Amino acid sequence: MNPSTPLNPTDHDRDSAGMTYVYPVVSRRAAGVSIGINLNPNNACNWRCIYCQVPGLTRGAAPAINLAQLEQELRRMLDDVLHGDFMQQQVPEGARQLQDIAFSGNGEPTSASEFPQAVAVVENVLRDFGLLGKIKVRLITNGSLLDRPGVLEGITHLARCNGEVWFKVDAATTQGIARINDVRLKPEGVLDRLRYCATRCLTWVQTCVLALDGLPPNEAEIQAYLALLQQAANDIAGVHLYGLARPSMQAEAPRLARLPDAWLEQLASRIRQLGITVQVSP
Repeated sequence: MNPSTPLNPTDHDRDSAGMTYVYPVVSRRAAGVSIGINLNPNNACNWRCIYCQVPGLTRGAAPAINLAQLEQELRRMLDDVLHGDFMQQQVPEGARQLQDIAFSGNGEPTSASEFPQAVAVVENVLRDFGLLGKIKVRLITNGSLLDRPGVLEGITHLARCNGEVWFKVDAATTQGIARINDVRLKPEGVLDRLRYCATRCLTWVQTCVLALDGLPPNEAEIQAYLALLQQAANDIAGVHLYGLARPSMQAEAPRLARLPDAWLEQLASRIRQLGITVQVSP
């Protein structure tokens, strides 16, 4: 069941454990081992972010989820992490700490109609392992479906499990969102869904910044982004600001590049001036 090669932060292979739904990673933002839950094993997502590292990404929603299989896989993985030699054999020294269970994977997790039930599965398994309330349960989401009643039900349940949401906001203009995420959305709708989420569960904004065709986001885009954050400042826990860590598998990959650490820190400073906590992962 163990991955064939040691884990590292630059490889988040969803198939490393040989399971359908559950996979381990070393997460630089979680600062340790994260057990991922992939509700999109069909590689389908309602967005197509140009930096996405999912090969063969297609437009669509998650397939039907076998909740019994999900529970079995999660129990097996936790047993190996907690009681086996997984940490010693597969995790670099210094990262051998289980930090979270994370709904992430190869598409938008909340597109699974079983998302609320999957949260309940995680809660029950963590309770049985004595971990409920001791580690985080995270949802990494593009936030586009956060106005659906079933999704909001799952978010509310997540909060009761020591949960938090990482809500993607990569741009705050219609043009910028289309350029980076390949969807047509109004920034006002993004802000509304962010607030829906933050009133139900601890929520961080997560923002990927990159150079496209050698250029960083322009000042107009940055100003719009800062304005959106300012409107949500009293609702969110903070911002995870991060750069490219793994190769994109999208057609735009040759056009993308990492931004200098100093550029990210300068943007982080401007966000902090709004009174918002920022964590930077270059």
